[in-house]
Amino acid sequence: MAINEQKFLDAIKKLRETDKERKFDQTVDLLINLKGFDVRREAFNIFIPVPHKIKDKKVAGFLEKDSKIIDSIKKESFDRYKDRIHLRKLLKEYDFFIANAKLMPAVATSFGRYLGPAGKMPSPQLGIVPIENDESIQKLLDKVNSTVKVRVKESSIKLPIAKESMKDEEIMQNAFTVYNKILEHLPRKHDNIRNVMIKLSMDKPVKLEL
Repeated sequence: MAINEQKFLDAIKKLRETDKERKFDQTVDLLINLKGFDVRREAFNIFIPVPHKIKDKKVAGFLEKDSKIIDSIKKESFDRYKDRIHLRKLLKEYDFFIANAKLMPAVATSFGRYLGPAGKMPSPQLGIVPIENDESIQKLLDKVNSTVKVRVKESSIKLPIAKESMKDEEIMQNAFTVYNKILEHLPRKHDNIRNVMIKLSMDKPVKLEL
């Protein structure tokens, strides 16, 4: 049931053939339908670095001082977000958050129950700045922008892995990387995979040959 790079390229070409011209840059999604996988007992959360950046995410940081690189939320302003209106606005405005390691206990207390379910909570896997300076923040920001987060909560996984404007080879490399990393974490590997598809935002999916 192995899927090689050529099979991904073939599927991407089919997407191009059937795609109608749109007025926006569509997202390319990878869909993996599972079988024999108990999501209540075997669910996993992983971060997968991809070879090609999908998009620039809007990121804010829980930091001790203002940053020239990203919007900063300093500890003295945490109380402001006890107001649900401000908190909802914050969650809506940013795709992800990073944090100074020293502030993580306060971040977890003030924001954890809201950022966690939204998949935006900084963690040791992705989002912690050990030393707060421009170099460390930029390095982490680059990592956030080139990482896909996988949270398996149901038997169908759907992930954005590229943009339509990217080259076929780049889309393929991202899809191939994500697929193989998910496969690596499945308890029964290929036996847990029912089928694999790739699709554009507004079009029907193309199934890959297994």
